[in-house]
Amino acid sequence: MLDADEARRIYDDIVRNLRDPALLEYIGEGAIQASVFPIPPGEDRRIEIEYGEVVPLEEGLARYRYPLNTERFSAQPLEEVSVRVAVETQEPLRAVYSPSHDVAIDRPDDFHFAAGYEASDVRPDTDFELFWSVSPDAIGASIVSHIDEVTGEGHFLLLAAPGIDDETEIVAKDVIIVLDTSGSMEGEKIVQAREALLYVLGHLNPEDRFNIVEFSTGAREYARDLVVPAEAEDAARWVQRLQATGGTDINLALLTALDMVESERPTMILFLTDGLPTEGEVEINRIIDNIADAAPDNVRLFAFGVGDDVDAILLDTLSSEHQGRTTYVRPGEALNEAVSSFYAGITAPVLADVTLEVDGVDVAEIYPAPLPDLFAGSQLVALGSYEDGGPAKLTLRGEVNGEPREFTYPVTFAREGGSDFLPRLWATRKIGYLLNQIRLHGENEELVDAVVDLSLEFGIVTPYTSYLITEDDILSQEARNQAADAASSRIAAAPASGAEAVTQAQEVQALADAETAAPLPMATYITDEGEEVSAAEVLRYAGTRAFVLRDGVWTDTAYDPDEMTTVEVPFASDAYFTLLRDHPVLGPAFALGQQVVVVLDDTAYRVIAET
Repeated sequence: MLDADEARRIYDDIVRNLRDPALLEYIGEGAIQASVFPIPPGEDRRIEIEYGEVVPLEEGLARYRYPLNTERFSAQPLEEVSVRVAVETQEPLRAVYSPSHDVAIDRPDDFHFAAGYEASDVRPDTDFELFWSVSPDAIGASIVSHIDEVTGEGHFLLLAAPGIDDETEIVAKDVIIVLDTSGSMEGEKIVQAREALLYVLGHLNPEDRFNIVEFSTGAREYARDLVVPAEAEDAARWVQRLQATGGTDINLALLTALDMVESERPTMILFLTDGLPTEGEVEINRIIDNIADAAPDNVRLFAFGVGDDVDAILLDTLSSEHQGRTTYVRPGEALNEAVSSFYAGITAPVLADVTLEVDGVDVAEIYPAPLPDLFAGSQLVALGSYEDGGPAKLTLRGEVNGEPREFTYPVTFAREGGSDFLPRLWATRKIGYLLNQIRLHGENEELVDAVVDLSLEFGIVTPYTSYLITEDDILSQEARNQAADAASSRIAAAPASGAEAVTQAQEVQALADAETAAPLPMATYITDEGEEVSAAEVLRYAGTRAFVLRDGVWTDTAYDPDEMTTVEVPFASDAYFTLLRDHPVLGPAFALGQQVVVVLDDTAYRVIAET
């Protein structure tokens, strides 16, 4: 182990000798060095390192970080990577979240959890991070934050979660299932739809009520009014007799369901369909308007699009306008599994009509918007922006069984530094939100420009923003305008139904719901010169910044050659190390290589290789 000063001296010497500039990322940290000898050909030697560290608990939130990023040291992929974190807490657990990896989480009770991640033949480019929160309150809430020391822009993540024990107060709800039984549902679809309905009927809470509307050319209810779970067995027999025949009257079916809604109880409508409206009202905008006029504020509409012959614009608009979401079940996927998995997550609401208020710090642009209801066993992950950090009071408000509830938490927003994954994660969600608004409500120049700017600033490549890879002069205003036109055309030209429409809907929703920042895409792109490149070849992230490779130089996407003063700094010179010591925030950017352009306080520093 080396102390910070000794480690820095060694690293500076390594950089001056051009051996490994990436080690600059570890300036200021200790190092472990092991010599292993001999390793005979074809044999293995295993190194096991055991160490202790303090995982601080701040305002009920713990953060663990394991340095898994091996890309900076070796271009060779790892045959296997396995991470398992087991945690036992003294206070009740609430949220468990990883911003870096897709982890599986097992929570047997309110005081234990295990998180696991496995992969093979990979080259990890991100350290493993895990957050968990504890709280004696029925709903725990914590803040993770970051403020850019250069721009002053702050971003935060809100983690809010109830407990999973039997003492959690559950909101009584009404569930109305609207099932398409038109002729196109014949065969496996109707069989799986029946199984999905039986699952819902078997998992009603004692205070819930339910009803079923099946529709084709017309609509027919199981019962005239909402009924109690005691009738679930009789309803199951009714479901088993359902047959697929006739057309598709979506408008009549949803209006029939809405006619039985009572405004004082939270109501969930599960809408399953595999086709387009062919009977009754078939104009999409009129159907949307009719449902908006009939639906009270307590309705949550969750749509399931079965197959690719659905109108994705209709389903997503209905879901978004009534605080639900759409699940697409593609050909070959099981409808019953999709519905049962989804319903298992919403069977026990604990806080409805959730709103967030922060006193002491100005917050804005919170995604998702609006905030969804909170359910037992789930957690709310929301991203927002802020200015001027410091201590604050965070308040979550909502309703439990018609009664207003309020939960207040002391929190602190970072005034410097913090978790640098947050800006790109926030930008990922905002891009998803903006793309969805454009897709559902039509072309909007202001929104498209915002998507282009975010994509450039944070280096986020989407199917609609590949210009970041393909355009050589993307940093010019002319290229930005061309990129905006291309993105607008790409979204506006997409059909409302069919495989392309469903794929686009899923891609945009994945961005809007992201819990990790958008990764580099695996696809290859054709540049204007006809050259085939991948995102990994021309795009890099350094801290919160994005860099594109242009003419052999890693260039900050915030660089404006027409507006900024450019200062040249020879690589590994005294000026180079002085600049780095005065502004450590430049370290990750300098680690990219010997030729870099990075922006600091409207000045561009151009690192040049010594000849």
